[in-house]
Amino acid sequence: MELAIIFLPLIASIISGFFGRFIGDRNSEIVTSLLVSISALFSIYVFYQVMVDGFQENIVIATWINSGELNVNWSMKIDPLSAVMLVVVTSVSALVHIYSIGYMSHDPHKPRFMAYLSLFTFAMLMLVTSDNFIQLFFGWEGVGLCSYFLIGFWFKKESANAAAIKAFVVNRVGDFGFALGIFLVFYLFGTVNYSEVFEQIPTITEKNLNFLGFDINAIDLICLLLFIGAMGKSAQILLHTWLPDAMEGPTPVSALIHAATMVTAGVFLVVRCSPIYEYSELALNLITIVGMTTALFAASVAIVQTDIKKIIAYSTCSQLGYMFFATGVG
Repeated sequence: MELAIIFLPLIASIISGFFGRFIGDRNSEIVTSLLVSISALFSIYVFYQVMVDGFQENIVIATWINSGELNVNWSMKIDPLSAVMLVVVTSVSALVHIYSIGYMSHDPHKPRFMAYLSLFTFAMLMLVTSDNFIQLFFGWEGVGLCSYFLIGFWFKKESANAAAIKAFVVNRVGDFGFALGIFLVFYLFGTVNYSEVFEQIPTITEKNLNFLGFDINAIDLICLLLFIGAMGKSAQILLHTWLPDAMEGPTPVSALIHAATMVTAGVFLVVRCSPIYEYSELALNLITIVGMTTALFAASVAIVQTDIKKIIAYSTCSQLGYMFFATGVG
């Protein structure tokens, strides 16, 4: 059942993307909506098991990378944090799929749109159930790629193309810091698995590194680099500019990106890596300041907007600032 939660959206995406023209628009909509809805129901059941029965598991799907010291499995980590995110992602996605049936009824490319939605859902599920940084990064980039496809879905509309490229490029800026953070984790610990990394954190609390000519604590540097990635994905101040423009895509896309899926990935990253952040007062203080500044700035901008979609975008940005503020203060 746990594996079905992840793979049903992928199967839905493949069916709608590759066979949509053969099975027809209506069947593509039914198949994708049905499979994602089943995934949502399974997620609710798993959430119940985790919260009531204390069920936790780490399911190894396949061996992904086995080269020298680097051993990475494609795994599915079931714990209270991932269980909550599974319910949020699949439930919101199922509602967006169902809403899209009516909203996109006059669009000639419905199967392609539904395939992108399902693929986005699969990438997000891969992200939240990862038990190592490599799988997290693949899910992270998959979500970014799908957001580019979805925002620029109406590719004949110049503003949509520009918004899609902007979202992609701004996110890559944050992702560069995120990738450096993952490289540094492997350099220091010789592994990218969460459990092994978190166990070794106390052993390097006093270690310093030279980064860009500055001596900085190793844990502080890891936390700051990972947070740069989170800033890009969760539209924090300085890397927030893509989020209002992302409204150029179809409304279901705005709902999926803004509701509780893609933009919360940055907050999820910080919460998942909380055993590392506990040792970095510098990073926690920075997260608190950035979150507080974003919340105030975005709310102020939202007040003077006249476009309802822009108001929602800046409101989302502000709420994400509150979330980061909460993680920063512990």
